[in-house]
This record gives sequence, C-alpha cells and structure tokens, in this order.
Amino acid sequence: MVRIAEIEAGSIADELSLEIGSRVVRINGERVRDGIDLTFMLSETEFELETLSPGGETTIYEIEREPGEPVGIVPAPDTIRECANKCVFCFIDGNPEDARQTLWLRDDDFRLSFTYGSYVTLTNLGPKGLRRLVEQRISPLYVSVHATEPEVRERLLVNQRAGLIMEQLRELIEGGLEVHTQIVLCPEWNDGAHLDRTIEDLWALGSSIRSLSVVPVGLTRYNLNRPVRLLRPDEAGAVIDRVDEARARALSDRGLGWCYAADEMYLIADREIPGATYYDDGALYENGVGAVRRFVEGFDEGLGDLPRFDGQRIRLVTGGSMAPFIRELAPRLADATGAEVDVVHAINHYFGETVTIAGLLGGSDILAALGESKPNDVIVLPAEALNSDDVFIDNLSLTDFEGRVAGAQILRGYEITEALRAEAP
Repeated sequence: MVRIAEIEAGSIADELSLEIGSRVVRINGERVRDGIDLTFMLSETEFELETLSPGGETTIYEIEREPGEPVGIVPAPDTIRECANKCVFCFIDGNPEDARQTLWLRDDDFRLSFTYGSYVTLTNLGPKGLRRLVEQRISPLYVSVHATEPEVRERLLVNQRAGLIMEQLRELIEGGLEVHTQIVLCPEWNDGAHLDRTIEDLWALGSSIRSLSVVPVGLTRYNLNRPVRLLRPDEAGAVIDRVDEARARALSDRGLGWCYAADEMYLIADREIPGATYYDDGALYENGVGAVRRFVEGFDEGLGDLPRFDGQRIRLVTGGSMAPFIRELAPRLADATGAEVDVVHAINHYFGETVTIAGLLGGSDILAALGESKPNDVIVLPAEALNSDDVFIDNLSLTDFEGRVAGAQILRGYEITEALRAEAP
C-alpha cells in the first residue's frame, strides 16, 4: 500500500475528497506496492482505485480522465529497500561511531537507481523483481557490477547471489532495458585480469550497457586495510591505460567512449584530467566522472558580472582533491572581484586524511583549517558539506559554525561564481 502524503488542489483526487493519510491499496484489482507501482498504474485513462482511509474505511472509485490530466495523488516516500551484502569495501564500515543516523542506511533500492541514478547491486531482487523491472520499463538502471566472474563478485560482496550478475543483466537487456554500470576498483581483489574480464564481459552484452565507470575504492581511517587497501599511483595509472584501450575500441565501433575512469583515478595516478570530449554527454557527474572538468570549464561563467569585494578576503574552502584546481583558478576570481582570494585546504580528521572530497568535510575540520577569521571575510563553503538541515557531517550546525567565525559572511554553492553572484551583498 502507498500512503497519500498530499493532494494537489483542483485535481481529480481533490474533487473526490481523498484524504491525506489514506492508503492506495489496489488499482484495477492489482496490489499497489510502492510509488513506482502507483505511477505506472495511474497512467491509464480509466481505472478502479481502492483506498483505505485513516479510520479503516475501504472505498472504491471509478475514475475516467483525459490523457495527461493528473490524478493529483502525491505519495509518501517509500520505505527504502536495504542492502543484503556485506561488501569488503562498504562505506558504512568507514563511519565514525557518532556519524549521523542517515549515514548508517544500507540502501540498495532499484527505485532510487531509476529515480536518482544511484547504483544498486541487484542481489536483493529475485526473478519476480527482475520481471517487474522489465514489465514496468524501469530504465535506465545504474548497476554496481564490480566483477563479472561469479566467485570474484561473491567474494567482494560477501553474498552468494552476487554471482548471478551476468544472468541478471542479460534478462534486463533482453527485456529491452538499458543499464549504466560501474566498478569500484579494489587492488588485488578485482583489478588486473579480473578487470579485463569484467570490461570484456560487459562490452559483449552490447549497446544496451550504456556505460562503464571505473572508480577507485574510497576508504576512511575506520576501514582502511580492513581488508581492502587504497590504490597506489602506478596501479591507478595501469587502470587508466586499460580503460583507454576499451575506449579506443568503443569510439571506433560505437562512436562513444563508453568506458570512463573516474576523476579520482587520475588524481591518484597524478595524471592530467581529460578534456571535456572524454565524457561524451556528461551524464555521470554524480559518479565522480567528469565533475572536475565541469567545474574547471564552468568557473569563468559569469565572472564579469560579479560585484566588487575590494578590501575583503574571499576564502574558498575545499578538500585535497580540488585544492590544486581551485588554486589555479583563484587569480581569476581575484581579478574579477578585487578581493584577496585565499584557498583553504581543509584536512579531514573526522573520517581521516584518506578522504579528500569537500562534501565529506566536517564543520570542525573546516574551522581548524580557517584559523582566525576577520569580520569582513567572505567564506565560501562547499554546498555538499551541509545537509538540508544546515548541519555538517560531524553534526556541527551552521548556526554554531557562524558563531565561531567572527561575523564573517558565509556563502554556499558548488559553483563558486554562482554562489557569489547570487548571495553577495
């Protein structure tokens, strides 16, 4: 059943006086399992809707509507399907004991894959679940493959069902779905010949495998070498070379790169980040593929429209991954604004120094890196470092943070120039 969270004003549901809190039980006699079921079943122009009111009353509505006319039911968020794996590189195992509750959720939900592009393993889906994906055209999907050899994937995910991945992918593809795939590369686990095998197996499935991203494993001080270690620069370089071989074939045969090494792979290998053409349509930014290039290429947009900050200091907070790039770009921001620009590289003590992305910086670590601030400072925080409640990942609130920076102005924004343009006085 799906609980009704909102009713759109003037909609069919509003005219029928459906109650917020009621549950949609069945449509055309079929059980409604979640929000995707609801959306799929409400696509008909004529249907029978069965609801259960908060008071326990069952009502059946016969509904006819014009094509495209919204029914007006806004469902409550679905309960997230949790992960059945015990991956040897699981991010949960890298959490500090006092990490906020949301960081402990082991999600592996195909609905989030379809809706938000998060990667899932498919190990918690049986034959019925796979058939549902095909029947409802849940495409494209984003699947964490990691390895196609059954024994290797079972060892990585610590799940006997993990070895079914090639069968599952074939069923999805034969059903007409498209899939983006990824490998989290763990040295001595799924690299070398295992990486070669995975690339070849996925390529052989055909163009319905839309992409393959190869991402280096990320570890904190809590799960480093337990049992997985980080990639060495030479190993990251070897991965890039293998990816480039796969790309050369893909460009020749299919006209697109298909296989991509994540930005962090280049940083580990100390190699130059590829140009914009490497990333084709750039749809994999959230997987760490192309985000650095997008940031660098977009930095100059709107610089000429920025207000002046003469006599002030703009302090750009970042992690180790982006610090070198922002230092190169900082003089342009200084020229455009008249401000002194200070790039603040914050070291992550909360998760450990192996974590270098800005979005996982704790407020206390940022404060330590800032040192003494001045009242006329403009501090630009990475937007990803704060959640929707304005709390840093180490549970320091933005209000408390502001109270400790001597009245400096706080700005947020992934695009620094956009943040300044939008929020500068």
